[in-house]
Amino acid sequence: MSTTQTTNGAAAQAKGTGDLKLEVVVIPVTDVDRAKAFYTSLDWRLDADFADEQGFRIVQLTPPGSPASIQFGSKVTTAPPGSATNVYLVVADIQAARAALAARGVEVSEVFHEGGLGDRFHPEARVPGPAADGATYSSFASFSDPDGNTWLLQEITSRLPGRIDDGVTTFTSVAELAETLRRAAAAHGEHEARTGQADENWPDWYAAWIAADQAGTELPV
Repeated sequence: MSTTQTTNGAAAQAKGTGDLKLEVVVIPVTDVDRAKAFYTSLDWRLDADFADEQGFRIVQLTPPGSPASIQFGSKVTTAPPGSATNVYLVVADIQAARAALAARGVEVSEVFHEGGLGDRFHPEARVPGPAADGATYSSFASFSDPDGNTWLLQEITSRLPGRIDDGVTTFTSVAELAETLRRAAAAHGEHEARTGQADENWPDWYAAWIAADQAGTELPV
């Protein structure tokens, strides 16, 4: 995803579209069982594997912590196998995510960043190493499945304003939630120090702080 500001959910709903939640991305593969074995080896959750007597088969898996899934199978798509390119997987820690994939035997690239906008899509232009300033949205790694469909890991540590609907929070792991709670606790300690009294409504304050933190909006003080 680029860092260009986009229309937020509230604006979309104002135009009458309602919620349009991305649910599934279809991945074209040659060998269904081979693809299934690959993605389950990454600890992606197997949601479905259905087939009929006419040769149709559909497999659905979901990456850990993802609200969206992938599907592949037989008679699912006419797209050439391997033609799904640079499908994003957002992670909180690019080095840890890369190491976890490598430990599972996946041939994953070293972490890289862009020298210019769009270099992430061109392997020859990628700059080795994470972004020097650790900027959110700026560090990447990539890997492929057995058919050559490519995946792009992108590290996002905080969202730009407008990238998350107000009041909506998501966490990809218990560790990520715990770290957010620690930061909220530190901020709340500063809040109590400023007010000079204990805050009996701290759960509401925590909830507002965490929602604002993920949405990239102004934090409560």
